[in-house]
Amino acid sequence: MDRSEPDALGKTNRINLLFDFYEQLLTVKQQTFLKYYFHDDFSLGEIAAEFSISRQAVYEHIKRAEQALEGYEQKLGLLAKHEAVAGLLGRLEKALSALSDSEQSFGPVRSVIAELKQAEGLEDEAGGHS
Repeated sequence: MDRSEPDALGKTNRINLLFDFYEQLLTVKQQTFLKYYFHDDFSLGEIAAEFSISRQAVYEHIKRAEQALEGYEQKLGLLAKHEAVAGLLGRLEKALSALSDSEQSFGPVRSVIAELKQAEGLEDEAGGHS
């Protein structure tokens, strides 16, 4: 992958999210190469030197790992479900805010939203993740 491509950041983010969901389903070598390449921003050459293999071999391992992650997502859909829940929670919060910010009877609903976010591993928008 050429990380200078315009959509490279989007692809990197997607692979990192898929990795978060499916890391344990990958081989140790796939996990290691993806971590080096996507998390630690190592080049193919740097990974190749670290493991005394060719750049092409590293590229093939990373490609196969990406395909495995996409295959798991296609079959299990955990990332899609997570994103759907996050979107619904955001819509619920906006709808609740539109009703009345001062209405104290919505406290229990806000509490449930917070618990759902915690269960989904989402943070408040102020936390920068959702």
